[in-house]
Amino acid sequence: MRNDKENPIVDKSFQFAIEIVEFCDLLYENRKYVIGQQLLKSGTSIGANIREAQNAESKADFIHKMKIAAKEADETEYWLSYVKIQIRTLQI
Repeated sequence: MRNDKENPIVDKSFQFAIEIVEFCDLLYENRKYVIGQQLLKSGTSIGANIREAQNAESKADFIHKMKIAAKEADETEYWLSYVKIQIRTLQI
């Protein structure tokens, strides 16, 4: 199923992963290791699953991988919401 044409979803999820890594570095600098690790895992997994879906073996496999990416996006949103509430104490 691989299609080598430009794919904005793949590109944006990859850029998002880069930004998540940079943000997690700030969390680590502020000794927020557990939150940073959780956010790093879920935030970078989105793009990895979307990229993996591009090589799906079937339509069902594609849908399954995209659903995993959606679940990771929900988890990432959860951790970002948590950080937003805690941002005053992080002094970032």
